[in-house]
Amino acid sequence: MSENSDKIDVHKAPNIPGLIFRHFQGDKDFPKMVSVLDKCKKADQFEQANTVEGITLFYSHLVNCDPYTDMLFVEINGDVVGYTRVLWMEEPQGLIYSHFAMLSPEWRGKGIRRAMLHFNENRAREIAREHTGDRPRFFQAWAEETEIHWISLLLTESYQPARYFFFMVRSLLDPIPDVPLPEGLEIRPVHPEDYWTIWKAADEALQDHWGGSSLTDEELKKWMERPTFNPGLWQVAWDKITDQVAGVVLNFVDEEENEEYHRKRAYMGPIGVRRPYRQKGLASALIARSLKVLKENGITEAALGVDSENLTGAVHLYENMGFSIVRQSITYRKPME
Repeated sequence: MSENSDKIDVHKAPNIPGLIFRHFQGDKDFPKMVSVLDKCKKADQFEQANTVEGITLFYSHLVNCDPYTDMLFVEINGDVVGYTRVLWMEEPQGLIYSHFAMLSPEWRGKGIRRAMLHFNENRAREIAREHTGDRPRFFQAWAEETEIHWISLLLTESYQPARYFFFMVRSLLDPIPDVPLPEGLEIRPVHPEDYWTIWKAADEALQDHWGGSSLTDEELKKWMERPTFNPGLWQVAWDKITDQVAGVVLNFVDEEENEEYHRKRAYMGPIGVRRPYRQKGLASALIARSLKVLKENGITEAALGVDSENLTGAVHLYENMGFSIVRQSITYRKPME
């Protein structure tokens, strides 16, 4: 059980024996978070490999979020059964206050998760009071289509779908097309001195996407520390004349996830082509080369995520390259009062 000084009074919390809410307590909470995530992923049918090392790395690179003030932990008789986190982002649509509330399935339907959501919103309002200006402000939450309980709660709290995203998969056992690079471009091996240049080019290419780009310097630092970081799998096209990056497909393999789910999958992305090089077939060429490189490395399927309303026609492009939609996720938003 937590110390009394660490408890948080949560408005309209249900009266359940042994229930308390508390602050984040540092590294010792990471194994408890993994336990909650593992229970949730089984109930909610989403796939991910959760490890203490992975959680520790992720939380060492948080941006616009202080876990000691922006998280809530739920205990029942001393056992952690849920947790939340709030962070904020500045996007073209306005200021976004994003949050989630993970709760072990056996404790759902008792009012705990609704109290967690209300805590998140109140904390988001506190953060928002520090932000000046009159830009639109939104609460935001994300859900896989299989997270029925979370989606139902969001809808009853007046959240509405703002955007749909597709998760697409392609077998590498099927034929891979030969797609030539546009004239004047070339693929080069990636060297450490190129990392930042490539990352910045990908960030620029994704600025046109809904919500803008999240490829910050801190995100690259996190990428470089992950065991999945393998620039040898990246496909990067350079302009022979200007020596600028034209487009990228940054591929990676999550070996822990593959081992857990008994497969050989690679993830493709971020995928981006800078504006001057669009409508020339570059994305198709980079994807085709990625598929071949991945196959040569023993991978049997490739996966990627895409905005269903992507303005560059990405969904159609990926379908033409052999990818099929296997599931969708939804971003929900609600205007902040």
